[in-house]
Amino acid sequence: MASVRFTKLHGLGNDFLVVDTRELSPDDAALVQEPAVVRWLCDRQFGVGGDGVLALLAPTTTGAVATMRVLNADGSEAEMCGNGIRCVAKFLRDGDPSLDDHLVIDTGAGPLACQVWLVDGVVDSVTVDMGRPRLTRGEIPMLPESLAGDRSVDAPLLIDGDRAASARLVTAVSMGNPHAVVFVDDAAVARHLAETLGPALETHAAFPRKTNAEFAAMAPDGAIDLVVWERGCGITLACGTGACATAVAACLTGRAQPGVELTVRLPGGSLAITVAADYSAIAMRGPARLAFTGEVDLDRCDRSRRPD
Repeated sequence: MASVRFTKLHGLGNDFLVVDTRELSPDDAALVQEPAVVRWLCDRQFGVGGDGVLALLAPTTTGAVATMRVLNADGSEAEMCGNGIRCVAKFLRDGDPSLDDHLVIDTGAGPLACQVWLVDGVVDSVTVDMGRPRLTRGEIPMLPESLAGDRSVDAPLLIDGDRAASARLVTAVSMGNPHAVVFVDDAAVARHLAETLGPALETHAAFPRKTNAEFAAMAPDGAIDLVVWERGCGITLACGTGACATAVAACLTGRAQPGVELTVRLPGGSLAITVAADYSAIAMRGPARLAFTGEVDLDRCDRSRRPD
């Protein structure tokens, strides 16, 4: 029997099944990361339910405590997940109180430093040094290759199914994973466009690895209202890397100022994002919560189910 323990955590409702593969046999560790198994686990009707599986592996860099592998609900792999890394930091620190409050976690976007904040002895929130935003088309990546060294800042892009009279203005940013940010007039429009244009923007030919699609509106109080269509997941209640990319896009387009903390409001709650004045780093601060722990028999997985 391939019975595997998991811990379900969430950051602002963006929920994940954390599985520590270091405690499993090599066969079970490989099995829980198979795309078909991930899809089954994340299915909210036929499985446990979640926006993804976060598989913990041995660290790959000196000083790191673990490696986080991000597996989306459709079985695909993402380089990085902002809400996910906060959940992993909570899982690791709550599971081993001897660890320091400053943790380094390896990711597909490189090692990232996390500072945990405790309430009554457990992790309540986490501040993550998200590293340098990648701004050129070649880094994101975004086609055409002839413009690889250029930035896409409020650049016009035609999106299939868009009823707008003209192309949307898109700002592209990579936080180790690609993002395409579109600013609109108000939050209601952002939600509508995320639902109707999100799938087409995710799979747009300009993004060879697909992209996360952000639809954002600047609020009168200076906050950013944001809805994200996540690559491989669809609309989620929150997206940490999307909030960071949107804050960067707001600064690049003159809608906000770098060097000050920005509030990014998502359907599941708010994140605090600070873009360094020289764009050399981004700090993300937000909560991480335990939902429940459980055990699942992977031998019961229905591998015949396919992603939608």
